[in-house]
Amino acid sequence: MTAANNSGLWNEAGDTLNFSIAPMYYETNWFRAACLAALMVLVWAFYRMRLHQLRRRFHAGLEARESERTRIARELHDTLLQNLNGLMIQFQAARNMLPRRPDQAAEVLDNALGATEYTVTQSRSAIQHLRSAMGSEADLAQWLTATSQELARSLNANADSPVFQLTVEGERKALSPLPRDEVCLITREILRNALQHARASRIEAEIRYDEGELRVRIRDDGKGIEPQVLQAGGKEGHWGLRGARERAQQIGARLDFWSEIGAGTEVELLVPAAIAYQNSKGRRRLKLFRKV
Repeated sequence: MTAANNSGLWNEAGDTLNFSIAPMYYETNWFRAACLAALMVLVWAFYRMRLHQLRRRFHAGLEARESERTRIARELHDTLLQNLNGLMIQFQAARNMLPRRPDQAAEVLDNALGATEYTVTQSRSAIQHLRSAMGSEADLAQWLTATSQELARSLNANADSPVFQLTVEGERKALSPLPRDEVCLITREILRNALQHARASRIEAEIRYDEGELRVRIRDDGKGIEPQVLQAGGKEGHWGLRGARERAQQIGARLDFWSEIGAGTEVELLVPAAIAYQNSKGRRRLKLFRKV
């Protein structure tokens, strides 16, 4: 760099001025390294999240299979095994009577044959029920009515069928498959208990489709449930009421019992709308959250 003074004299050697312009932060190596590190962290986080989702689905599948095994065990215990145990006792009694009291032994055998036919019918009903709780197009009210008639025929073959009255309130909504099946299983067990154990002559059912929940209430005029049985959650050696409570808990529902000896029983099942209804806003939010 050269310059002249006021007399017009120029310098011969010249001079230099060194300067530099600092790069922007996004042009620096540390920024590039930070971006690369952040990208690697995001990829790792996405990988971990995806791995967690797969692990959760895998465990959910295992839990579903274990739940299905438990459900089958309950069905077999409450139908086939208990009835077979009763038949063994009758056959043993007939065998003991046969040498000295053949007429009474024949009568016991006739009763055992009738009980065997009942056991076959009940077991066939249980197996059919294990295969499918309710068709995807079936209505809950229609299913409850048909189930009450089926149970009345199989459990009270030689007695008058109880009166069954059903009331539906609110706008009917389509139910999601899994909660729908569990609701069917729970209500079927409640109806079976009212017919088989409570010996009810009148059963009233109420289905209410509220915006916030699905409510199913079943009342009977049977002999009621003993307080200690209600407090224990079911009778020892029986899986009916205990299984119904477990199913309700699995889908996030609430199952309440009210009963007095000689005054009948009332059962109420409450299922949140986000779980029960297929097109509820809460369910759509849950699906979006699970996809994230």
